[in-house]
Amino acid sequence: MLTSLGHCCYVIAPSLIPKKPGEKIKTDKRDALKLAKLLKSEDLSAIYVPEPEDEAIRDLSRARETAMKDLKDAKYQLKALQLRNNINYRGTANWSLKHLRWLTELILPHPSQQIVLQEYLQTISERIARLKRLDNELEHHVKKWRYYPVIKAIQALRGVRLLVAAGVIAELGDLTRFDHPRKLMSYVGLVPSEHSSGGKRHLGAITKCGNGRARRLLVEGAHSYRYPAKISSEMQIRQEGLPKEIIDIAWQAQLRLCRRYQNSCTKVNITT
Repeated sequence: MLTSLGHCCYVIAPSLIPKKPGEKIKTDKRDALKLAKLLKSEDLSAIYVPEPEDEAIRDLSRARETAMKDLKDAKYQLKALQLRNNINYRGTANWSLKHLRWLTELILPHPSQQIVLQEYLQTISERIARLKRLDNELEHHVKKWRYYPVIKAIQALRGVRLLVAAGVIAELGDLTRFDHPRKLMSYVGLVPSEHSSGGKRHLGAITKCGNGRARRLLVEGAHSYRYPAKISSEMQIRQEGLPKEIIDIAWQAQLRLCRRYQNSCTKVNITT
């Protein structure tokens, strides 16, 4: 609203505003004067505000994730019903077409339980259709997005497909605002916490601050590096049409991360 009227607007996190100890008087006039002085002295850090189009893609990506979670919840509820009635599926692939047909043929001991089973099956079918619709819409709109070249480029990395790439970029926005990879990792909370005093320095677990969804997507993608480095046929298709420089960076990253995982496993085995 302010920018549409021609005014310059900065969004500041309240937790990042410097505050003197014992400062308890709080009025609009004092706050405005304080913010003006801090802004002049460059003591305020502005928060990144996405463009309306970027926020719309982010909403669509989050809606898709919510639909996936709802589908998993419905499946868990149906599995709990089977467990209570000591019903086990003898097949190999759960939630395949064969498994779904088997579920429709189940006969439970009581009519009321049969109604519950039918309701669960209908809910799962509806949520599968909902997830498929959101997948199609996300893929359609992402290809028209201004960040689609970035999404296509980072899919050259192992473990990063369209949904993961779109989710990460939708949460992070413009990556050029991070002038160093460490700042990006710090933003998503993937750097170790530090407790230092005097000459002692202690590094703990990761901070887990910042955007939790982007962090989770990056961690899920990183799980694929526990296997030996290779270029699969699916990854080769994703890399088609990309510049050679991007493909080389993705391959070097895969070699480095796979080697780091193997070295960490070797160290764990030695210590145990």
